[in-house]
Amino acid sequence: MSDFKTWLDPLPLVAILRGLHPDEAVDVGDALVGAGFRILEVPLNSPQPLESICRLAARFGDECLVGAGTVLDPASVRGIADAGGRIVVMPHADMAVIRAAKQAGLYCVPGVATPTEAFAALAAGADALKLFPAEQASPAVLKAWRAVLPPGAAVLPVGGVTPDTMGPWLAAGAAGFGIGSSLYAPGRAADDVGARALAFAQAWRRHLDSQGHPA
Repeated sequence: MSDFKTWLDPLPLVAILRGLHPDEAVDVGDALVGAGFRILEVPLNSPQPLESICRLAARFGDECLVGAGTVLDPASVRGIADAGGRIVVMPHADMAVIRAAKQAGLYCVPGVATPTEAFAALAAGADALKLFPAEQASPAVLKAWRAVLPPGAAVLPVGGVTPDTMGPWLAAGAAGFGIGSSLYAPGRAADDVGARALAFAQAWRRHLDSQGHPA
């Protein structure tokens, strides 16, 4: 399995498709991939999430990392893998879920809110950390974390992120972001999702350029 950084490098923005219906999965996926997104997450509290994951993986699996979000228990991991999912994203830092994901050969990005959770998740095998909810923290908090976390540990703030709010997080050491309702919401047309995705991708590259990072 390639390093998770391989999937982050092209565009480190995770599309969180909460509420996605299987019938719209491919159209929405096309819009996101067209804007440069390479990581697609269908939360398990969506309608028929494993079917959406299956359709997305069948259509985009060669060029995208497709998987599940809101994974709450280890028992869910096998179904995700059987559907073609290759990444497990969690709102919490349950070590049993992390271990189950890694044992199944999947990437795992648990949600963490404290340094204690962050270090424990990394020790359990997490491939990156989801700082969640980002509204509960701040770029200053992330900067403090970065002073003690391993240099290679990728931290992705999730919650309330917009194209205009990326800059301070990036300056504090964010490796990317998870983006939910600002990008996709149930009933939103694929063209609208694509336009929003393009705005996020352009903002990411603009912030990189402004801060002297290589795009």
